[in-house]
Amino acid sequence: MDDPNHRSSHTNKTPTLGGVSFFYTLVFALFFIKNRDQFDEVMHIIPGLTILFIMGLKDDLVVISPGSKLLAQVFAIIFVLTNPSFTIHSLNGFLNINEIPYYLYLIIGGFMMLTIINSYNLIDGIDGLASVVGMVIMVIYTTIFYMTEEYFFALVSITMNASLMAFLGFNLSSDKKIFMGDTGSLIVGFIISVLTLKFLALRPVAYTDLPFLLENAPLIAISILIVPLFDTARVFAIRIANKKGPFSPDRNHTHHVLIDYWGLSHKQASFIIGCFNLLFVMLFIVLGSTAKNLGMVIMLVSVVIILGYIFFKYNYNFATLKQKILLKRKVEKLKSRVDDKSGKKKKSLKSESQKTNSSGIRPVNGENRREDRKEKHSIDSE
Repeated sequence: MDDPNHRSSHTNKTPTLGGVSFFYTLVFALFFIKNRDQFDEVMHIIPGLTILFIMGLKDDLVVISPGSKLLAQVFAIIFVLTNPSFTIHSLNGFLNINEIPYYLYLIIGGFMMLTIINSYNLIDGIDGLASVVGMVIMVIYTTIFYMTEEYFFALVSITMNASLMAFLGFNLSSDKKIFMGDTGSLIVGFIISVLTLKFLALRPVAYTDLPFLLENAPLIAISILIVPLFDTARVFAIRIANKKGPFSPDRNHTHHVLIDYWGLSHKQASFIIGCFNLLFVMLFIVLGSTAKNLGMVIMLVSVVIILGYIFFKYNYNFATLKQKILLKRKVEKLKSRVDDKSGKKKKSLKSESQKTNSSGIRPVNGENRREDRKEKHSIDSE
């Protein structure tokens, strides 16, 4: 169960093991579609899934360090990179780069998969967002692999998409809510990274069936993953600028901005981000059918800069906001106490004046003088 804290968007304890269903569904589906793979990919995907499932489950039950999670991700990625089906032999003229050596493929592929897994893990912050973004990505990859006749990966995309659709109903429910947890986000991120790597490793002849130029494939992959990649880059930049660790928690994510400062609900924010992801991919596919990759790169950088500028003014440190709120509350309490004491003082002076006017003469004996001094001291201290 996830106990809400000062960063949480929910108020009640919520189960966090929704990702367990993803693992069993994928393994069950892979058992039936394993004969459709060409390079025995199933035997390389399942070990990686199992490693991340165990690590994510342990993190949901007992929080573990980022270093341990990173090490588990590296081992899971190694299983995939060693399969010849995922080997990237060439960038097909992207930025005038063609053939690449095998060691460079290992570096690029490993870094890319690590980035995708952790980026997807970071956007799982509000109800529905990770599911909606994952569904958009899976629909796009299903279409791509169906058009290129890579039916094994198309079926993997459909399976993952079906899991996310089923999970979304519970994630948005008010009385049956459940979170995917790190178990789910690591598994979905791993599958997305595998599909992305396979997309970039397609044979050049396969791209003839796709509606964009061969050299623009890396940019299309970036556009498909624009939401998690942009959000991660923005949050890391803010944390480093604030002299914090890149993985230190806060509420500076794009979805938090939409909720905290633009007043949107979880469903509205998730829907808007999902639609933006889909429209962004469609735009780049249309442009990628004719534009050269240099122009596409310039446009991508321009869009990222514009989005970064729009969200820059919402760079707020949660600790600072909390201090301001506490300070404001203290000032209000002090002000109310001063007002109460001032009211008591005025009331005491008024009653004393009424006593003086009714008697006409102030008592002057010693006992009454002592009482006067006590009363005056009490008023002064107040």
